Amino acid sequence: MSKIRRALGLMSGTSMDGIDIALIETDGGTHVRRLGATSIAYPDAFRRRLRQALDEAGALVGREDRRGCLGDVERELTERHAEAVLHFIGDRMLQPNAVDVIGFHGQTVLHKPSERLTVQLGDGPLLARMTDIDVVFDMRAADVAAGGEGAPLAPAYHRALAARLPQRPLAFLNVGGVANVTWIGADETLIAFDTGPGNAMIDDLVLGLTGAPRDEDGALGAAGRVDEQVVHALLTHPHFAKPVPKSLDRNAFVAGHVARLPLADAVATLTAFTAASVAKARDHLPAEPALWVVCGGGRRNRTLMRMLAARVENAVVPAEGVGLDGDTLEAEAWAYLAVRSLDGLALSWPGTTGATAPTSGGVLVRAPG
Repeated sequence: MSKIRRALGLMSGTSMDGIDIALIETDGGTHVRRLGATSIAYPDAFRRRLRQALDEAGALVGREDRRGCLGDVERELTERHAEAVLHFIGDRMLQPNAVDVIGFHGQTVLHKPSERLTVQLGDGPLLARMTDIDVVFDMRAADVAAGGEGAPLAPAYHRALAARLPQRPLAFLNVGGVANVTWIGADETLIAFDTGPGNAMIDDLVLGLTGAPRDEDGALGAAGRVDEQVVHALLTHPHFAKPVPKSLDRNAFVAGHVARLPLADAVATLTAFTAASVAKARDHLPAEPALWVVCGGGRRNRTLMRMLAARVENAVVPAEGVGLDGDTLEAEAWAYLAVRSLDGLALSWPGTTGATAPTSGGVLVRAPG
């Protein structure tokens, strides 16, 4: 029987909005107790530096390369995560040893599994020194080395959460910068893959044309008209013809198709593209999900949720509809994966990432104390 630990998960991911923090108690199996969570937004100036890092990361050829601004951005990102951890612990008046391990995702700046390359900015040893807590980081690299896509890794946690839900097949849909799905069958079989774009194309378009970080509540998309011809053209991207499992870089899609459209129509069309790509993902599933549980920032986009419900069969609900926290579920997953990593348990399987065998992963850094 695995040891029950308290683990803190830190998720920055692909959306670049800020840091999600979640504390759970788990044995890395079916025992999961959620103990609190919060989110901390990045200031605009740091978000701009992250975008510069994302642009410069396109030239990387090795996981350890930190050319240009990447080294400075990585240090600042790690310091911000450490500050967030210390505030989280202090605000809850936890004892110094109340957290056994931190699962540290970092910021994905490049993801090219076909080239055996995935890069997340985040200095695990620095985080361990600053927080005096053991850290597990770089959890995608082992899967990529084993021939996998390196993503998604949350399905292990989705299956643990699904134990309390009766619907089967069940789908967890995470809509961050990129969208990914976890399908859980009646026999608990897992299938997982990136479905296509999430919020990234919408966010980037709105930011570039209005200065706002997102289409708040889907208001712009609701005011626009969907150009179905553009949606159809976008669905010809090679990603959709690939077999599963498969994964995407945040910048895999470009918004040039909507450049001629008025802003509201462009946003509506990109929102419909995200919904249509999720609906198309059903071609790779053995059976229609009886329930779609949506987490990540995309569930706050009312227009996207409405479009999802119109394009897939059966119920579509936000994570809160089944008693979960859609903002911090991914951070909880990284805490859960850190505990599995400590015990050498699998983080991925051939059906979730395409790795040649069930694969553990992560790099453990012990706290100085």
